[in-house]
Amino acid sequence: LKLLGPLHPCVSVDLEAILRRAVPHPSAQRHRLVSAMALPAPWTDVFAEAERLKGTHLRTLLQDQARNNSMFLQSGGLTLDYSRERVDAKAMDKLFALAQAADVEGKRKKMYDGVKINETEGRPVLHVALRAARDAEICVDGQNVVPEVWKVLDDMKAFSEKVRAGEWTGFTGKKLTDVVAIGIGGSYLGVEFVYEALRTDPEAAKAAEGRRVRFLANVDPIDVKRALDGLNAETTLVLIVSKTFTTAETMLNARTVKEWLIKELGSPDCVAKHVAACSTALDKTAAFGIDSANVFGFWDWVGGRFSCWSAVGVLALSLQYGFDTVMKFHEGGRDMDKHFLTAPAKENLPMIMGLLSVWNVSVLKHEGCAVLPYCQALTRFVAHIQQLDMESNGKRVTMSGAEVPVGTGAIYFGEPGTNGQHSFYQLMHQGRVIPSEFIGFSASQNPVELPGEPVSNHDELMSNFFAQPDALALGKTAEELQMEGTPDSLVPHKTFPGDRPSLSLLLPVCNAYYLGQLLALYEHRTAVQGWVWDINSFDQWGVQLGKVLATQVREYLADARGKGADDSKFLPPTAKLLKKYLES
Repeated sequence: LKLLGPLHPCVSVDLEAILRRAVPHPSAQRHRLVSAMALPAPWTDVFAEAERLKGTHLRTLLQDQARNNSMFLQSGGLTLDYSRERVDAKAMDKLFALAQAADVEGKRKKMYDGVKINETEGRPVLHVALRAARDAEICVDGQNVVPEVWKVLDDMKAFSEKVRAGEWTGFTGKKLTDVVAIGIGGSYLGVEFVYEALRTDPEAAKAAEGRRVRFLANVDPIDVKRALDGLNAETTLVLIVSKTFTTAETMLNARTVKEWLIKELGSPDCVAKHVAACSTALDKTAAFGIDSANVFGFWDWVGGRFSCWSAVGVLALSLQYGFDTVMKFHEGGRDMDKHFLTAPAKENLPMIMGLLSVWNVSVLKHEGCAVLPYCQALTRFVAHIQQLDMESNGKRVTMSGAEVPVGTGAIYFGEPGTNGQHSFYQLMHQGRVIPSEFIGFSASQNPVELPGEPVSNHDELMSNFFAQPDALALGKTAEELQMEGTPDSLVPHKTFPGDRPSLSLLLPVCNAYYLGQLLALYEHRTAVQGWVWDINSFDQWGVQLGKVLATQVREYLADARGKGADDSKFLPPTAKLLKKYLES
């Protein structure tokens, strides 16, 4: 009300309306208005811990060496240090109690047991089965699915080895050395992340000599041009990734590339030699002209954002790097699965990272999360984690359909290494508080040490990996600046508040095995958050509405380009913009 100032006596003011605008209703901004008193006891306890720690700076928390030591964990070559998170032992105990009250361990067991925990779609969630050992037993409706998984893996091994050896050739008899992988969302992001991460791994790079992979995801025709640029149709194998073979963007791109093949090679018969698919729609793949022997299936219990372990990723990656390399990736994921299933909560890396994310998002009400890999090979990791977490946990209702009483899901972003420092770290240090997750490797894929330089190139990079979390946590006070002789006029500008939370992950080296561990860690971390919030992290109804409306626009454009069409179904601004678009 102070903001309103003095009012003219003739002005009528609806104070209730003003307050509604000033303080949004919980249905719109519940993450800002959560009252701990309205929550169940485990949540109330966690909010009480946040209130207790409210005035305690990370500078103070980090002086407790016993606390720091308890937050330094190791498993399977991975090291997690979360001592720079704004928690202490008591707060962590309340978070573990929250997980227990939410039955996180029970829900985890159900996932591994093949129970249909994706209730809105009536499906199990079994990406862990995709990387299970050959002799494992994971059942769905009483049927062990692992043998079927390995049947597809064996088929892909055989096909990829034939292509790599030149036993399966193109329409003109030439060896197929280039691959165009067509897919979108979960059929693309995870696969591209792994592909990029292994490009400069010495072992994988050696296996990939003479071979290329291009990804075609965006329906924008510019993406088609870029994917096909410089390729020879005679040596190109096209992979179409679509479970139902109906995904609009993927199938339009597939038809576009098919026309390119036919035009370049002179016959529709070339399709059988140059196109393979990851799909379960055998009737549609056959109608497309694909040899049924070159169609590799996956299952409805594989969510798209968890599917790079399936044919979706294995086929393209095996063609590029060899099947054995991909199996090392699976082995890393499998070892993380075992850790997640068996490690006690206080030693369980995905459990702890998931709970810390809940703490930062729901309790401290931070809406962002920066994922900061200090490794250029992880150039596409953050894009994949954006989908993995934001599509999984960007939900507003619980499993029962009631509104979630706390904020869920963070906005994920990030860039590799020092690139990010020269981009958005300014905001992180002196602007908004954004929890951060630093990822580094002890050894580089490409070690470089120049004569006369004090440190190697990798040590230069990692100096920043170690320095930035401390800078975010500790900041720099006005008193410190004054003691250094900083001019008084610059002291406010050079003061860093600090108290910015972060955690650090250190891995030995960026190879296939540790990439498997890293990705599985983030998958399980995502699931833990959802189980605590009691949301379904495995559906994605939020992507549907835009698709439905896009279909209406597509139909309108088809008519408007011809005989004309009725635009009355659209919002007036949309109709106006469509009219402008059609002027071209």
